[in-house]
Amino acid sequence: MKKSIAVLGLGNYGISLAKAMYDMGADVLVVDKDRDKVNDMAGFCTAGACLDLENEDDVASLDLKSMDIVVTAMGRNLAASIMAVAIAKEHDVPHIVAKSSSQRMSSILMKIGADKVIVPEEESGLQSARILFSDSVFDYFQVDKNLCMVEIIPQDKWIGKNIIELNLRQNYRINVVAIKEDGSKWKFISPQEKLTKKSKLLIAVERDDLKRLNID
Repeated sequence: MKKSIAVLGLGNYGISLAKAMYDMGADVLVVDKDRDKVNDMAGFCTAGACLDLENEDDVASLDLKSMDIVVTAMGRNLAASIMAVAIAKEHDVPHIVAKSSSQRMSSILMKIGADKVIVPEEESGLQSARILFSDSVFDYFQVDKNLCMVEIIPQDKWIGKNIIELNLRQNYRINVVAIKEDGSKWKFISPQEKLTKKSKLLIAVERDDLKRLNID
């Protein structure tokens, strides 16, 4: 099932995120008050709207309740970000992500309902897209142009089996670096340790092999 995402604000981060999500197959709505920026996204999104994101009626008109994910990418406009997050929360959007430019702004956005706060200096639009597009990915970062480190939850068919039984290196071309359960610290995994629904895995994988995990 396709994911739907609304990207509110077309700065560098918003543009990068929207293009990456669209390339991955998501339905992408982009919104900005700059008509030229919206027009430039033609071919890189499903739909675009030129609206004033500081205007409550304009934001409310977007019908955000139909979205799986809403991203407020106006990192230097606290008032607009607060309003967009609040409206998305009121519409029961399942996942609300907010771009932030300071620790204080991050704290405020989390308090009013953002599920995740992004600091662009720490996370790129492409990295955010990798995480948001997959239900199994919690974190993603590139070691270099080819190798990635990805934090994932095990697939349902992996539960109750150990690393030897799953033969992940052969079947998926991934290497399990570490494991943790809810509330515990990362540790090296024993080949005989069985995976549970509470397990999280830190894996090393080449970018070309991400598709084996339905991440790419």
